[in-house]
Amino acid sequence: MKIAFVVPGGVDRGGRERVVPVLLWLIERLARKHEVHVIVLDYYPKPCTYQLLGATIHDVGRVTGPSGFRRLRLAARLNEEMRRYGPFDIVHAYWGMPAGVVAVPAAKQLGVPSLVTLSSGELVGIGDISYGLQRRVVDRIAIRRLIRRASAVAVPTSYMAKLLSSLEAESGGGAGRIREIIPSGIDTSHFGAIGRSDGPPWRLIRVGSINAVKDYPTMLRALAALPAQVTLDVVGEDTLGGAVQKLARELGVDGRVTFHGWQPTECVAALYARAHLNVVASRHEACNISVLEAACAGTPTVGTAVGFVADWDPDRAVAVPVQDSRALAAAIAALLRDPAKRVRIAAAARRWAVTHDADWTTRAYESLYLRLIRG
Repeated sequence: MKIAFVVPGGVDRGGRERVVPVLLWLIERLARKHEVHVIVLDYYPKPCTYQLLGATIHDVGRVTGPSGFRRLRLAARLNEEMRRYGPFDIVHAYWGMPAGVVAVPAAKQLGVPSLVTLSSGELVGIGDISYGLQRRVVDRIAIRRLIRRASAVAVPTSYMAKLLSSLEAESGGGAGRIREIIPSGIDTSHFGAIGRSDGPPWRLIRVGSINAVKDYPTMLRALAALPAQVTLDVVGEDTLGGAVQKLARELGVDGRVTFHGWQPTECVAALYARAHLNVVASRHEACNISVLEAACAGTPTVGTAVGFVADWDPDRAVAVPVQDSRALAAAIAALLRDPAKRVRIAAAARRWAVTHDADWTTRAYESLYLRLIRG
């Protein structure tokens, strides 16, 4: 197959920083058997082409201006790239905005089936933190149109599938279209299950960019309610200018939190290996890859009922309500006191994550591609 894979970024030519590992794992595996052209929207300042993991990357260059104008220019550049390097058998857009909203019309013009993976905030709107594409009318219209026009839509979790069904029921669109749940599998070889000594002291880990939707305030308030023997490792780029570190000082837990910033996969794997619990405090997650990484490292997860945590509760994870620091603290404390349950949850989660790894995800997408190509 000849595949046009459309993304907004995550495939930096260095292959390490500013990348989305789950994207790289999928692209690398597809490129082993197929001709893959990854068309990147609005990442590098100037258009460029380079090779990465067996695929050819075409960056269309950065586009500025109002959002509607930017979309038109991105669509024009995408059309140009697809005509130049096509014809393609399938167009796969990863994330709804801007990849999906410009890729689906382009595929339709060329008579090529289109698949969109919704794996971010496309289906939610959280007003107080200005997150999600269901807040503004113009974005709601764009996402609904995208869902109606795409040949198929894939989501990574049952949690996202329920959001998609609700949106389609409200808008009356999507009937007869293909809808698939395809988990975003990881390369499990990076995250081995290593025996760890039991606590106390106890180590928690939180992997994810420091931003509003990850809700680090709830995480820190939960930590403040736990004994001093419980510490926290935070791994992820800080996008809030030190606000979370300031809150840690105000809550008196700064001595119990280590902010590691962005770390390469091998360093993250080492932190999982020594942690007793992986903690998620997000207000929304389409899936949350950190839950899969922790599972492969044998680290059980407790967190808010979003993404994989919502899907896995109660057998493979422990879920609590969003923005409830008391419930999160209580769930963490209860799981730390119950080693048998931790072992049971961790083992079940690892079995699932190893079964649904990056190879499994690639095969699932290949199967869906063939169904779409064959009509």
